[in-house]
Amino acid sequence: MSVTQQYLLDLHRARQLGEPAPPAPGTHDRRVLRAWRDRRRFRAVLAGRPVRPTRGGQ
Repeated sequence: MSVTQQYLLDLHRARQLGEPAPPAPGTHDRRVLRAWRDRRRFRAVLAGRPVRPTRGGQ
């Protein structure tokens, strides 16, 4: 079963039960990747390793 098929099944089930719809696949991808990057940078600082700058210059 693909991710899209699972999402549609979950959406159908939520509508039948009167529950809120689940988030669409990929909705929070950027947030997760940003949190992962920030955590890696934080751990590097704690370990005393140099931190590479990001494209945004932060």
